[in-house]
Amino acid sequence: MKFGPMPLAEAEGAVLAHAVKQGGLVLKKGTVLNSEALGRLADAGVTTVVAALLEAGDVGEDAAAARLAAALAGAGVRIDPPATGRANLYAQAPGVLLVDAARVDALNSADEAITAATLPDFKAVVAGEMIGTIKIIPFSVPHALLARAEAIVAAPALRVAPFRGRGVTLISTLLPGLKPNVVDKTLAVMKERLLPMGARVEADVRVSHEVTALTQALRQAQDAELIIVFGASAITDRLDVIPAALERAGGVVEHFGMPVDPGNLLMIGRLGTVPVLGAPGCARSPRENGFDWILQRLMADIPVSRADIQKMGVGGLLMEIVSRPQPRDGAARLPVPVSPAAPPPVAVVLLAAGRSTRMGGPNKLLALYKNKPLVRHAAEVALAAEVGEVLVVLGHQDEAVKAVLAGLPVRFIANPAYAEGLSTSLKAGVTATDPEVQAVIVALGDMPLVSPQVIRRLAGVFYENPGVKAVIPTTLGERGNPVLVTRALFDAVSRLEGDIGARKLIEAAGADVVEVPVDDAGIHRDIDTPEALNGLET
Repeated sequence: MKFGPMPLAEAEGAVLAHAVKQGGLVLKKGTVLNSEALGRLADAGVTTVVAALLEAGDVGEDAAAARLAAALAGAGVRIDPPATGRANLYAQAPGVLLVDAARVDALNSADEAITAATLPDFKAVVAGEMIGTIKIIPFSVPHALLARAEAIVAAPALRVAPFRGRGVTLISTLLPGLKPNVVDKTLAVMKERLLPMGARVEADVRVSHEVTALTQALRQAQDAELIIVFGASAITDRLDVIPAALERAGGVVEHFGMPVDPGNLLMIGRLGTVPVLGAPGCARSPRENGFDWILQRLMADIPVSRADIQKMGVGGLLMEIVSRPQPRDGAARLPVPVSPAAPPPVAVVLLAAGRSTRMGGPNKLLALYKNKPLVRHAAEVALAAEVGEVLVVLGHQDEAVKAVLAGLPVRFIANPAYAEGLSTSLKAGVTATDPEVQAVIVALGDMPLVSPQVIRRLAGVFYENPGVKAVIPTTLGERGNPVLVTRALFDAVSRLEGDIGARKLIEAAGADVVEVPVDDAGIHRDIDTPEALNGLET
């Protein structure tokens, strides 16, 4: 490949390495210089361009990225068409990502022109989630190098083991000091935890916290697909009630304890061929913990051995423990249903003022998805949720954004300080809400795949939890957007500065935040870059 300054007479078929802006002419980086483009350059007075000209034996960046992505992709993985030397890989269905790290490392060692990045091994993913990407750094690579890289990969290095939708028998042991509502909340949390995995609670069994009663319950559940035991008291030893009952029922305790915190006091065993989990106390909370790591693998039919658990220590100190004021208060802050006669008013604040700097020029909010601007998708979703007034905060190219939202029953809020960062738009939206509004759902104009059900779910959980400060959706333990912020945080919003949004406030709120598991990959899909836009399904 030839690269560098070249006269127009020698540049036909070359790829423009840097954008050209001269007079009224604008040619983007990556433009293939055909005769028409060269004529426009000449008419604009341009005589020399910096470009890359492929030679015999070179493979263009997009073709090379597509070939390497195909080499990496295994079962359950789809590849989007490449663009700008990048090919993205996505999960076709919910499941657990399995990565052959040695093959990925070897590919990245082949040459600096080739890069491959993936999500972590054993990460739970939802359908449509990006799990990996191939990026070719230069505009082309030699065919010999590409062939060598394909040979290094040799076999697929990324696959998604799909969740099998197992039925779960939930056994809770009881002691006089354990309040019934704790067990009820545990059941509710488990149902929501299982939802993104397509699984369900098929039996809810409650017995006294002693070996004989639990042994009988386990024997009666031995035809289940998976058994989970929540003890009224945490397991503290292999001779404690839950492991002792499993062994008396004819089962085997395969491992007790794990190097993941929260989650240390987990037990895994088998009753015949049925996996049995003795849940740690933290599993009563919807926050991610070591229990999730084991449960997700079992739901995807991935065996979990003692050796597998013992290797979980690196990365096993979860961030959840930082924001939890009482690290052993596993049953706190779960939704408590109430039925208010008149739910407190909620508004949706749609942030649509940003400059789209990562998009490289065009306003991402005006980009089309299914023949409709991204921001109109987001606004229509907010309106379809029907939770309250929708306010749209405008700034960059405000008139253009307002024009594509024409006809929608939204209220526009001007943010003249939008260039100072996200915090200014958040403050503008919150300040403009009616005085009686008790919470705002902060939505983003570049997230067209969020469903109205997610917004309604956030509002519903707020209604059920009068003292909560924030509500945030999760899929498989990972937080997403939009988020709900209550009036208790409005003063803190007014003090924000710079490019900081509601997430900073939510992290500071700690235990006063309710996480809501949802089955919606859209809460993680913000469209910040051309690659992300190209990755949208059409």
